[in-house]
Amino acid sequence: MQFKKMTLAMAATGLWWASGVAGVSQAYAAEEAAEAQVEDAEQKKKIEARLAEIKAEEKAAAKAANGYYVERRSYGTQKETEPPRYVRQLNKTWLKEYDTFADIDWLDVGLEYRARYEHRDNDFRRARENIDDPVLLRTRAYLGLKNILDPFRFAVEAQDSRRNNSDYTRSKDTRDIDKADFIQAYLELYYKDSIFGKDDLGNSRPFWIRGGRLAWESLDRRLIARNEWRNTTNTFQGVRANIGEKKNDWQLEAFAVQPVQRFTDKLDEVDHSQNFYGVIGDWRRWSEYVTIQPYYFLLKQNGDDVVYDPNGNSYSDRSVYSASRQSQARIDREIHTGGIRLFGILPNTQWDYDASYVKQWGDQQRFINNTIGYIKVDHDAFAYNGELGYTFAKHPWKPRFSASYGVASGDKTTSSGNDLSDNGRFDRLFGFARPWSNNDYIQMENIRASKIRVEFDPQVPYLTNVKVDTGFSWYQLDDASDRWNAGANLRDRTGNSGRDLGKEYDLRVRFPINQYASLNLGYAHFWAGDFVQDAVSANADNRADFDQNRSKSSDFFYTELTLYGF
Repeated sequence: MQFKKMTLAMAATGLWWASGVAGVSQAYAAEEAAEAQVEDAEQKKKIEARLAEIKAEEKAAAKAANGYYVERRSYGTQKETEPPRYVRQLNKTWLKEYDTFADIDWLDVGLEYRARYEHRDNDFRRARENIDDPVLLRTRAYLGLKNILDPFRFAVEAQDSRRNNSDYTRSKDTRDIDKADFIQAYLELYYKDSIFGKDDLGNSRPFWIRGGRLAWESLDRRLIARNEWRNTTNTFQGVRANIGEKKNDWQLEAFAVQPVQRFTDKLDEVDHSQNFYGVIGDWRRWSEYVTIQPYYFLLKQNGDDVVYDPNGNSYSDRSVYSASRQSQARIDREIHTGGIRLFGILPNTQWDYDASYVKQWGDQQRFINNTIGYIKVDHDAFAYNGELGYTFAKHPWKPRFSASYGVASGDKTTSSGNDLSDNGRFDRLFGFARPWSNNDYIQMENIRASKIRVEFDPQVPYLTNVKVDTGFSWYQLDDASDRWNAGANLRDRTGNSGRDLGKEYDLRVRFPINQYASLNLGYAHFWAGDFVQDAVSANADNRADFDQNRSKSSDFFYTELTLYGF
C-alpha cells in the first residue's frame, strides 16, 4: 500500500515536471514566434524603405536626366525632333572610323530615303471610284553647323518628293509631289547660357533665334506640323525664337512667318498673301503630373495678294477656276486662335491623359455674288480633343489601351439663297490629318471623331523594337450642311443627308530592320455612312462631279521602306 502511494506520488511528480517542461517549451516557442514576427515586420519595413529609396533614386536620376520634361503618351502626337530624327552628329556616325572625322562634333548630317507603295481601292478623297497603286518617293538631306562658331549656327534641309505609277496627273498635286527644294535654310543665334538663367535643377535655359526657311512642329501637331506621313512638307519663311528647352521648368516660343507655296515642278515661293504669328508656352513646374501649354496664333490674309490654291493652280486660270470661284478665294481674313493643352500621367498609376481646347474668333470677307459683292462676317469656331489611356507596364508587351474624342466645328449654312451668316468652320491652320484618319479621310474641320486604340510592343524572335497599333473610329460631321473637305468637298447644303460620315478600322506594324533601315506596314478599311451615300444625289452640283454608283467601302494598304545614310 505504501509502495503504491509512493509510485503514485512519483508519477504525479513526473507529470508535473513534464507538464512544466512542456509549458516552458510552449512559452519559449511562442516568444520565439513573436520575436520572429517582429523581426519579419522590421525586415519588411527595411525592405519597403529600401525599395522606396531605390524608387526615389530612380526618380531623381530620371529627373536629373530629363529635367522637368515628361513625355506624352497620347497616340500620334509626338513631335518631330529638332534636328529631325534621321540626323546624326558626324562623329557618332559610321564615318567616325576615319580619323579625319573622329573628332568632328560640330557638324550634323542626315540622309533619308523613303519609298511607299500604296494600294487604294475606292479612295474617297477622289470624286470617282477607281483602284490606284501609286509609289511615293521622298529623299531628304540635312547639314547643320553648331558649337564651333557659337553663337552663330546654320542648317540646311533639302527634300525631293515624287509620285510614280498613279492614275492621277502629277502636274498639280503638291500633296505628293514637290521636286527638289529647300524645306529648311536658316541662320541661327544660339546662347546656351542666356540671360534667362537656370532652373531649380541647375539646367541652363538657352535662347535662340532663327531666320530664313523653317519647318517645325508644335503642341500636339494638330495646328502646326511638318506632316511627316505626307510625301511633302509644310514650310514657312520668317523668324522663330525660343527661350528654354524641354528639360526646363518653363519654355516660351514665338514666331512671325509666312507660309511657303509649294509647286510640283518649279521652286517654291513665299505666299505673300498670308502672315502667321504665334506664341506658345510650356509650364512644367507646377506639377510633375501635368504639362500646361497655353498658346495664341494670328493668321492674317490679304485677299488682293491671293494668287494660288494649295496645289499651285492660279485662281486666274480659267481652265481650272471660274471668275466666281476666284472671287470666293481672294478674301481678307483675320483669324485669332487661342487655346490650352494639358497632358501627363496620373499620380502613382499607369493612366495617362491629353486634353486641349481651342477657340477661334475674328472676321473674314465672304463673296456673295457680282451684284452684292463682298460682305464681312464674323469667324466664330472651336475645337477640343481628349484622350485617356492605360499602360500595362509590367507586361512584357507593354500594351496601352486608349479612348479619345475630338470635335472641330463646322459652318452652318442656308440651303439656298445668299449666305449672310457667320463663319463657324474651324480653320486647322497648318496641322496634320493623321491620326484623325489613317486613310487620310478626315481633317480638323467639321468633324466629330470617337476612337478606341491598342498599342503594344510584341516580343518577336530575331526582331527587336517591333511596334503594333490598331484602332476603330466612328466619324460624324459636326454640321450636316457643311462640307466633308477631305472627301473631295462633298456637301449637302440642306443637311438632309445627315451627319453619319462612316467608320474606320486601321492596323499598323513597324519593323526596325537595323539602324539603317525600317519597314512600316499598314491597312485601313472605311465603311461609308449615310451622308456619303445620300449627299451625292442631294443636289445637281454633286451629281455632276461624283460617282453615284460607287461602292460603300474602301480599302487602303501600304508598305513603306525607309533607308538612312547615317
